[in-house]
Amino acid sequence: MRYEYITDDQRFAATRPDVLVYQSDALAEDITIAGELFVNLFASTSGTDSDFVVKLIDVFPERRIDPMDGYQMLVRGEPMRAKYRKSWAKPEPLKPNKATHIPFTMPDVNHTFKKGHRIMIHIQSTWFPLVDRNPQKFVNIYRAKDEDFQKATQRIYRSAKFPTHLKVGVLK
Repeated sequence: MRYEYITDDQRFAATRPDVLVYQSDALAEDITIAGELFVNLFASTSGTDSDFVVKLIDVFPERRIDPMDGYQMLVRGEPMRAKYRKSWAKPEPLKPNKATHIPFTMPDVNHTFKKGHRIMIHIQSTWFPLVDRNPQKFVNIYRAKDEDFQKATQRIYRSAKFPTHLKVGVLK
């Protein structure tokens, strides 16, 4: 297993067409976050299962004087296999193309985003090879056959009715 993913610059992912990216303006002051991160995701897939990966990233300023300029540092990343959204013991398929609430918790964090940095969030549906491939079909992945793997389209909803967001604790 490669562990460099922890320190790899995330710019490669931010430019992919299958990664949804949210980014703040440059911060006017330091912001320290601490504790668990709560993902409140509303998503759909054309299949009956999907993975959703949420990554929190610290974007360094682009001053062009330092090798770290523009670096996108992974602060936390967590995958969630949608079929386990209600229970780890009783997985449930998704209804194709139906907006579904997929809440989950990311591990604790204690991180300061420095003045001039930006806060970025990536949402993607694969993190291979860190997470095994999802066939996009409600099957036992460890027994999946080649024909079980299918192409699927995922959609993230973000509206008053479907308020996808990441909740963090901010220290004052």
